Amino acid sequence: MPGYDPSDEHRPVLWLRGHPVYAAHFLTLIFVVTLLASTIILTLDLPWVLDRLTFRSDAVLRGEVWRVVTYGFVNPPKPWFAVEMLMLAWFGREVERHFGRRIFLQLYAGLYFLPPLLLTLLGLAWPTALAGEAGAVGLFIAFATLHPDAPFFFTLLAKWVAAILVGIYTLIALSTHDWAQLLSLWATTGFAYAMVRREQGHFSWPRFGGSGRTEENIRPVAIVKPRVDAVSADVDALLDKIAASGIGSLTARERAQLDAARDRLRRREGGRR
Repeated sequence: MPGYDPSDEHRPVLWLRGHPVYAAHFLTLIFVVTLLASTIILTLDLPWVLDRLTFRSDAVLRGEVWRVVTYGFVNPPKPWFAVEMLMLAWFGREVERHFGRRIFLQLYAGLYFLPPLLLTLLGLAWPTALAGEAGAVGLFIAFATLHPDAPFFFTLLAKWVAAILVGIYTLIALSTHDWAQLLSLWATTGFAYAMVRREQGHFSWPRFGGSGRTEENIRPVAIVKPRVDAVSADVDALLDKIAASGIGSLTARERAQLDAARDRLRRREGGRR
């Protein structure tokens, strides 16, 4: 792509009155808009509209595949929604700043689409349903994996807050027999942790149907090193001596050698111009 700078991945999408705006903030804005839209729909007593957007495995298996995308747009007012938006904006921004916008969007796409895809498969055995924003908790898990010793409430570390949060959600899902929510929680938690660890270089995703190359049939390639200029090596040795003991430690011969090298460099630069 012409004019593309990979370093832009870690920069804000734009600046708004001196404040950086990241992709995580745009996602937060989208879900806030869905909150307002869901509120208006319920106020107008049109719940069937939200029902058409909610994920239901039986409906998806009948061909209503749009529900895999639109389930996250069903956000009726609830107190916890504000906390989820703070998590999405804050922890999402930190993950985006660390890994870059492309990896962040890949992570969030996995967190968003993994639950409905798994629940569709589960729906082959029994029907499942899902609605509401997905991914905020997963982004916090990603942040806690990235910065496990970051202090939180009462100096509680991020890794312990993440463990407590997942534990509480698990207990709630078990007590209400909400197996779809439980599967979604565990799937997104595992995916967020694995994605961060992969980007940190701890492992790589398995490859299926690759080129068939193995360690036995890969021949080592000889690495040809360029010849080192003897004059440059001598100059490097003189610079190391200056760094260690100061320029006053050079002998008259070494000073002359350094001056000659400097003159050659000036002539070379002048010839390039």
